[in-house]
Amino acid sequence: MKIKLGVLALFFMLFSYGQNQTITASLYETYDTYKEAALDKRRIKHSELQPLINRYRENPDFEVTKVGESIEGRDLSLISIGKGTTDVFLWSQMHGDEPTATQAMFDIFNFLASDDFKNEKNTILDSLRLHFLPMLNPDGAEVFQRRNRLGIDVNRDALRLQSPEGKTLKRVRDSLEAAFGFNLHDQSTYYNAERTEKPATISYLAPAYNYEKEINKVRANAMKVIVFMNNIIQKYAPGQVGRYNDDFEPRAFGDNIQKWGTSAILIESGGYPDDVEKQEIRKLNYVSILSAIYTIAEESYKDIPLTDYEKIPENDRKLFDLKIERATYELLGESYMLDLGINRLEVDKADHNDFWYSSRILDQGDLSTYYGYETFNASGYTIRPGKVYPQVVPSQSELENLAMDSLLRSGYTYVRLENIPNEQLESTYPVHLIGKKYKVPEFNLEIGINPTFLLEKNGKIEYAVINGFLVNVEKPFNANLKNAMIYR
Repeated sequence: MKIKLGVLALFFMLFSYGQNQTITASLYETYDTYKEAALDKRRIKHSELQPLINRYRENPDFEVTKVGESIEGRDLSLISIGKGTTDVFLWSQMHGDEPTATQAMFDIFNFLASDDFKNEKNTILDSLRLHFLPMLNPDGAEVFQRRNRLGIDVNRDALRLQSPEGKTLKRVRDSLEAAFGFNLHDQSTYYNAERTEKPATISYLAPAYNYEKEINKVRANAMKVIVFMNNIIQKYAPGQVGRYNDDFEPRAFGDNIQKWGTSAILIESGGYPDDVEKQEIRKLNYVSILSAIYTIAEESYKDIPLTDYEKIPENDRKLFDLKIERATYELLGESYMLDLGINRLEVDKADHNDFWYSSRILDQGDLSTYYGYETFNASGYTIRPGKVYPQVVPSQSELENLAMDSLLRSGYTYVRLENIPNEQLESTYPVHLIGKKYKVPEFNLEIGINPTFLLEKNGKIEYAVINGFLVNVEKPFNANLKNAMIYR
């Protein structure tokens, strides 16, 4: 009899999982119908959210409540929907430069406000009451920085509660006593799934609530939902999921919210190839969060084996934007083989609406245990310094007449310009622009320098690395190169 009951339980678990997979596929395929077009870039501001929030303020299915203010006086709004008895609380962007899930929230609102997926939405909204707090740190978002206006990390303010943003988060959590809490973040794009070259596109954590890292029912439920979401992400980004180390951090909100009785689920949006603005990752957030909400409504997560949580590989941080392997480098009359790890570091423009790249060599030597979003095997290639074009170019318009691919083939990586406008921050060409009196430093490969050099094979220049971008000099201007540098 016990065997029959076990088989029956397994059947219902597989049946429920199969249903969820079908829903997930439908959510993924129809995503563009619900994507909020007004939020199409990472550097979103509080003011851009307000017309969208007002749209739901006018929708009788939603309840919008002001629950606090930031230090600089920006409203913090809680958007709620559903009539169920189980409360689920989701908050985003407690770090101002981590907006991916904020965008996904508004996609979810569009989905919930539509007339589609009626049966699935009835299941969700009859069982659950969903509460969303988008952009918890709007002052940080305004200048695209992690910390709030006080200069503190809101996610390390769970004990002292010195920030109004942290106080609001604690007050809302306590008032709801939510069964589940989704703590939504972005992480560095340089995390990879342990011992693989694949980026940790999504990373999860069911935070510990004590130093012993014990697992009670509250934490176990968070782990089971994470296993469910991992299975979803694996379908669309196979091998690109990581799991954070669960060492207890007594100051962190996630750890304390777990301790206070809400099953806390940390979701971190990392990197995805050719997705600088994280729009594919935004889509994965939308699909996995909605699917997780559905499994919570159905309570099918309860049958998921807890042991599967530990099978998710841990996060590692061994990714570069560009990895050059086995290049020959000549120094003091000797030849050496070097790998180079290069990252393209973002520099915000003054209005914090856009950025330019100022790249750096992060590491060099034997990097055989590291990976790259782009990897180039430079065996047989010798690294050569670039040269300065011998003529001073009088104007930008005349600069446009130069054949850039021809310049690079001839070894020129710097062009001297008569006048460089003060407001110009970066070069839009695949060469660096330098002022009339600027002296290019002597070339010496070392950590921290801007990665600009040529790759020569059999006496012929075939590739150039300009500001950390690999350029094939035999092809027209590489559109993937966002910018080169300006040195005045």
